[in-house]
Amino acid sequence: MRQIILDTETTGLDSSLGHRIIEVAAIEVINRRITGRNFQRYVNPGREIDEGAKKVHGLTEVFLSDKPSFGEIVVDFLKFVSGSELIIHNAPFDVAFLDSELHLCNRQELGTYVEEIKDSLVIAKELHPGKRNSLDALCDRYRIDNSKRSLHGALLDSRLLAECYLAMTRRQESLLIADSDNFSQKNEDEEASKVMPVLQVRRASEQEVDAHNQYLHNMAQENGKHTLWAEKTLPDETEV
Repeated sequence: MRQIILDTETTGLDSSLGHRIIEVAAIEVINRRITGRNFQRYVNPGREIDEGAKKVHGLTEVFLSDKPSFGEIVVDFLKFVSGSELIIHNAPFDVAFLDSELHLCNRQELGTYVEEIKDSLVIAKELHPGKRNSLDALCDRYRIDNSKRSLHGALLDSRLLAECYLAMTRRQESLLIADSDNFSQKNEDEEASKVMPVLQVRRASEQEVDAHNQYLHNMAQENGKHTLWAEKTLPDETEV
C-alpha cells in the first residue's frame, strides 16, 4: 500500500480570501515504511504573506520571489501523489488550498487523483478524546523528536506526521495481524477436528497368550475355583 503524508504552508488561513500555497511537501510510505522518497517545493504565491503566517513558518516574499508558481510544479506534484492514499493533519485546510490551486491551473480537485484522503487529526481525536492533538502534542505523546521544529516547515512537518501516524496506527495493525492469526488457527483447529484419529491395534503374541493363560491358572489354584476368564478360551487374535 502506497501512502503519501502531505503538508502545506500558506500566505494566510483562508483560501476563499485569495490566500495561496507557498510550500508543499510530501513523504512516501509504502507498506508502513518511510521509503526516503519525498516531494518538496517552495512556491511564489504572487501576493503578500500575512504577518501572522510569517511568524509561523518564517517564509517571506523576498525568499519566494524567484521560486516557481504552483502552475509550474503541478505536473510533478500530481505525478508524485497520484494513486496514493493521502494522510493530512487537519485535511480540510490543506485540501481547500490545493483544490484552489488546482482550479487555477484548470485541473480537477485533488480527490480525483488519489485513492483516498485521510485526516490524521480525526484519527488522533478518536484515539485521544479531550486531549490536545496538534502535531507537537502528538510528537510529545509518542516520544518523537521534534526539537528541530522551531518554525513550521512542510517537509519537516510531513516527516514528523509520518512518524506520528505510524505510531498511532501501529496497535491497529497489530490487532489486525492478531485477528488474522487467530482466524487461521481457528480454521486449522476446525479442520483437525474433522479428521478421525487412527486406532492403533496391537495383537498379542503367542508368548503373551500363554503367559496370560498361566496367570489365570495360578489365580484359580489360589482361590480354589475357576475364574470367569479361565472358562473362556483366549484366541490367538486377541486385541489389547
